[in-house]
Amino acid sequence: MKAHEIDYQIFGEEMQYVEIELDPQEIVVAEAGSFMMMDNGIKMETIFGDGSSTQQTGIFDKLLSAGKRVLTGESLFMTAYLNQNTTKSKVSFASPYPGKILPIDLNQFGGKFICQKDAFLCAAKGVSVGIEFSKKLGRGLFGGEGFIMQKLEGDGMAFVHSGGTLAKRELKTGEILKVDTGCIVGFTKDVDYDIEFIGGIKNTIFGGEGMFYATLRGPGIVYIQSLPFSRLADRIIASAPRNGGSKDEGSVLGGIGRLLDGDNRF
Repeated sequence: MKAHEIDYQIFGEEMQYVEIELDPQEIVVAEAGSFMMMDNGIKMETIFGDGSSTQQTGIFDKLLSAGKRVLTGESLFMTAYLNQNTTKSKVSFASPYPGKILPIDLNQFGGKFICQKDAFLCAAKGVSVGIEFSKKLGRGLFGGEGFIMQKLEGDGMAFVHSGGTLAKRELKTGEILKVDTGCIVGFTKDVDYDIEFIGGIKNTIFGGEGMFYATLRGPGIVYIQSLPFSRLADRIIASAPRNGGSKDEGSVLGGIGRLLDGDNRF
């Protein structure tokens, strides 16, 4: 059965949200915690897994579907939004941190798109959100973010989120692109993905970029983000106050500098 055909509009620049327009009885499913607002008459219901099955399934199948999501670090549950009105209604979902929302029409990508495990935001009812295991040992041992990725399957619309600025690369057959593993947002199903050792003692120990990067071989389309959430979180943690003090940026004056710039906290 085909996924529900939903209309949408994306608003904003750095902190975007997507507004989904639902016809009567249409459903959109979303990651827990992404809800922003909705019209009156839309019913919200928590479901196991992604709710892609159109038939009643047993408890084992439901647990299996939800268990796949746990392996990608996501919640056991998702939220379904059903338009119970007799007219069109709208529901909106927001980005979790600064970046771009990427609309994915699975019909245009051969029914499958592979993305980072925390990139999924929402999708039309009928889109399956599963896991994509690596078949190569190198990815499993050293791939970091890339070992267990999510796969979006079906024929409907899905929306994924990227951090910072979003880049799109269309790779020709045999063309190779080398990317930081955390900077991959997603790619089409024909792209071959592997992990490669950077090499060199100085690069490994002092480079500050990790020991491995991803190699993506075409043909296919690759989406890359300039600011992975893990990188943003590392910077915030590194700048957090320690032992009751604070870490002052850009000044040898420290606390005196804060007095001068008006940040007077005692």
